[in-house]
Amino acid sequence: MQALKGSLVALVTPLAANGSVDYAALKDLVGWHIEEGTDGIVSVGTTGEAPTLSPKEHAGVITKTIEYVNGAIPVIAGTGGNSTHESIALTKEAADAGADFCLLVTPYYNKPNQEGLLNHFIAIADSVDIPQILYNVPSRTACDILPSTVKTLAKHQNIVGIKEALDDMNRIKQLVEISKEMQSTKDFYIYSGDDPTFLESMKLGTHGVVSVAANAIPNQVSQICQLALNNNFIKADSLNKIYSNFYNLCFVESNPMPIKWIMYKLNKIENNIRLPLINLNETFHQQILSEMVKLKLL
Repeated sequence: MQALKGSLVALVTPLAANGSVDYAALKDLVGWHIEEGTDGIVSVGTTGEAPTLSPKEHAGVITKTIEYVNGAIPVIAGTGGNSTHESIALTKEAADAGADFCLLVTPYYNKPNQEGLLNHFIAIADSVDIPQILYNVPSRTACDILPSTVKTLAKHQNIVGIKEALDDMNRIKQLVEISKEMQSTKDFYIYSGDDPTFLESMKLGTHGVVSVAANAIPNQVSQICQLALNNNFIKADSLNKIYSNFYNLCFVESNPMPIKWIMYKLNKIENNIRLPLINLNETFHQQILSEMVKLKLL
């Protein structure tokens, strides 16, 4: 298994005016990210509107992303769900399509306990031989996978990391400690899932970020990650502070509403999103535009 470190973009899924997936725009996005130094692409995660894609579209976007990447950088396929059976099926499809890793969100809405989570993830890991990354985002799932459960799951050969979206540095410290404890037997990677605090996480020993902001500033986020991985935190801090306000603006409304509008203003995609999410409220347009001008993105 190749090491997976640095800036992993949680890629948006471009949509055409008729609501279908815009594969031409997706191909251009993938090419741009490779050129800009993105270290890996997360396909059809939360930012990629996984909950509103049909199973056929879900598999199609992952397959086309793998095709467009053509081995240049790793592709991490979002294949989690609140049905274990469905997650296994999606993960098998992604593995067959040639994904390098799969990202498995904690089951949403069901609200399983820790034993249920343990059995859910082990069932997937036992069923599909592909490196799998856990994804914890309690604010969206009403479900929190605790470090003690992660520690047990980390022992499975197919479970190789976790994306932790809690901005809780004590939680990050616990996960980094688990990663260190595993070093003698395998690599277990910790990724931040929170743009505003990802550098603080990397200072504690995480391996990178699954970033929403990297959709719009791929080279900059990649640079910050590489500086951090090389322990050059003074330069990393200096660069990161420039974008601190932009990170927050990417979440003024539910993700991916702001970042899709930002990508539209960058002429990378059309301004389309699927219900129940809607286009970014006009209240935030000028504030975001001003910041983009300030950062010379426009």
